[in-house]
Amino acid sequence: MSIHTGEMPYKCTICSAAFSQSGHLKMHMRTHTGERPNKCTVCDAAFSESGSLKRHMRTHTGERPYKCTMCIAAFSELGPLKVHTRTHTGERPYQCTICSSDFSRSRHLKTHIMTHTGERPNKCTVCDAVFSKSGSLRRHMRTHTGERPNKCTICSAAFSQSGHLKIHMRTHTGERPNKCTVCDGAVPNQNPRRNK
Repeated sequence: MSIHTGEMPYKCTICSAAFSQSGHLKMHMRTHTGERPNKCTVCDAAFSESGSLKRHMRTHTGERPYKCTMCIAAFSELGPLKVHTRTHTGERPYQCTICSSDFSRSRHLKTHIMTHTGERPNKCTVCDAVFSKSGSLRRHMRTHTGERPNKCTICSAAFSQSGHLKIHMRTHTGERPNKCTVCDGAVPNQNPRRNK
């Protein structure tokens, strides 16, 4: 009945939180005490709620109970399935209030807003470079470390960026996707000027 009446008789003695059920108050109190009674039997992880432990266990079992009804994709949690479904429906619920661009993920909108504000929170620890996207910083750091994680499966070539590997693979496949609109000429690179 407290669901219908909105009554919240179970009050936290530490903060202003209140709950309709005593069990919810008990779980809330663990945020203050740090108690984590739900322990993983495989690793050292521990959780305040049994549901969190159940979700964590899927990282060990590989269980993916949330299946997409439109393709073969499956997920260990409901949230990622909801986001994935937008790739099929085209739903873009996150809209920029400045330019009306819309996005399927909230983090994409957050990054987009930085193009308006000029904010660049991702700073290189080696040089003065700054980036709005953490992925851009990660790729930039490879210029300092020399890391080349994108490896060709046919030859020994390796690249710092996945796009460079994609272009390289065309030397093996012979693919030439960049076609001239005037003649029958085609080039393997995304930027035809690079072939000159």
